[in-house]
Amino acid sequence: MKKRRTTLIAAVLVAATAALGAGLYWFQPWKLWQDDTVREALPAVAAAAPSPAPRGSAPSSPAGPRTVAEGALISHEHATTGTARIIRLPDGTHTLRLEGLETSNGPDLRVWITDAPVKEGVAGWRVFDDGKHFSLGKLKGNKGDQNYEIPAGVNPAEYTSVTIWCDRFDVSFGAAPLAAV
Repeated sequence: MKKRRTTLIAAVLVAATAALGAGLYWFQPWKLWQDDTVREALPAVAAAAPSPAPRGSAPSSPAGPRTVAEGALISHEHATTGTARIIRLPDGTHTLRLEGLETSNGPDLRVWITDAPVKEGVAGWRVFDDGKHFSLGKLKGNKGDQNYEIPAGVNPAEYTSVTIWCDRFDVSFGAAPLAAV
């Protein structure tokens, strides 16, 4: 009888340890107290050499980066603030820039552009994977300024919002509607 009880206690301890390990891996709660700050400058694009100006006219200067859409981030699952901007660079490429980002750290966070409307409160937590969305990659840091290249085959005009998406739990940490500028 005593051996049976010892075996049962050992089995329960092994199962509890395995469940605790799996829970820690899945939820990664320590990330709530870790901040990753990123301070990226706006990407620089090498300007082509200006063509010679006709006599008597001023030399032309290359156009700089231009914001084509922007919006303020709102909180969803976690408190989130900052600004999202889609920027057209002088070479014609587009970059999503997150400025002044402040959100919680978490497991498997991604930056998505989507066609979903941004809704406040719990109603907006899970809408971004319902329609068209494109992942620009892992969130580089939960604080600061960061850039995400939008690939040439992706038309930024087809997307109306940005979300910080937790792929592990299919939930938005925060999002911003993108309005044309």
